[in-house]
Amino acid sequence: MSVARVAPPTRPGRCVTGTRQNRRVPVHQITDPDDDRIADYRALTDVELRTRWEPPHGLFIAEGELVLRRALRAGYPARSYLVDAKRVDQLADLDTGDAPVYAATPDVLQRATGFHVHRGVLASFRRKPLPAAAEVLAAARRVVILEDVNNHTNLGAIFRAVAGLGVDAVLLSPTCADPLYRRSVRVSMGEVFAVPYAKLEPWPDALAEVRAAGFTVLAMTPAPDAVPIQHLDAAQRARAALLLGAEGAGLTRAAMDASDARVVIPMRRGVDSLNVAAATAVACWELGRDDPL
Repeated sequence: MSVARVAPPTRPGRCVTGTRQNRRVPVHQITDPDDDRIADYRALTDVELRTRWEPPHGLFIAEGELVLRRALRAGYPARSYLVDAKRVDQLADLDTGDAPVYAATPDVLQRATGFHVHRGVLASFRRKPLPAAAEVLAAARRVVILEDVNNHTNLGAIFRAVAGLGVDAVLLSPTCADPLYRRSVRVSMGEVFAVPYAKLEPWPDALAEVRAAGFTVLAMTPAPDAVPIQHLDAAQRARAALLLGAEGAGLTRAAMDASDARVVIPMRRGVDSLNVAAATAVACWELGRDDPL
């Protein structure tokens, strides 16, 4: 039998908070979208605001039950959970520890976050320190390197492709988007938690560090002098570092000059190139096509 307890408001005009026990999960009801306890979740659709808020405060937001469970399995400590009141049972088997579970109606969730939370489950997690690029390279056989990829959807799709197609890590130029931004995490289906990644700086001079670690830096480009990716020799494939640039702009001249070879995915019907996430997936598959499963 559940036990309900009602506490008085903390100050005039704020919400009245009830605490009830749902199996093992104590749940705190939120009725005011401006409640300070759910400040982590405020204005989630405002990319500029979230970019200024999340990394400096050492947190990120996971959306959806599958994603938050993957974050927990990857060892990210939860700060709190915010769920649709009708979905509280979905967390009943979790050991939530010291992280409070807040529940609200869909209307309150939408007013707090700025969008309709149709998955009904959000969580705020603490970030873990990023490893050094040298540490990531030392443990990898193939890597993807991204320059100025600042579209969160593309970034999430790239991490999902890297995870599924046998590439070991991702290195990011300082101008890339945050892989732990909510949209990136969601599009990756939580694979951003499984793929090691690091910042590669100073850019592009640090590409020399990649080559010094024994990798061949392969710049993906539709340039007419590029080598079709299927024609790469065994040595180029063995420890490949695929280098891709932002959608539309592609790689900068400095990054191209710092690579070992220019590589192209042959196209047909007058199409010059693929979306950067699609190109990453095709290139990763081609490099690993002969790997044992």
